[in-house]
Amino acid sequence: MLEPSNNNELPTIPGKRYFTIGEVSELCLVKPHVLRYWEQEFPSLSPVKRRGNRRYYQRQDVVLIRQIRSLLYEHGFTIGGARQKLEGESTKQEQTPYKQLLDQTITELEDILDALSHD
Repeated sequence: MLEPSNNNELPTIPGKRYFTIGEVSELCLVKPHVLRYWEQEFPSLSPVKRRGNRRYYQRQDVVLIRQIRSLLYEHGFTIGGARQKLEGESTKQEQTPYKQLLDQTITELEDILDALSHD
């Protein structure tokens, strides 16, 4: 879904377990209020809420947000169309977020290997 060319525009996802809404905003190039809106529109996007209702996103949430961003901003889907596409893929292929995470990790490792081989 997220082509490698689109991935290169976005910052690399750090190897952390949890991300604040501000960090996710920077990683996905989306404003925090848009992230809060997407939480209402996409049931599969549900960050952990801790004290004071602070949101903490996990890595698979960041990957999902990047998928949503790609569908809406790069492929021209509406919110409803993007929701249907994501729901259709999750029923068709249950490991979609996991596969996206693996693809992202592979890309990052290849970038690291490439950088090390040029040293």
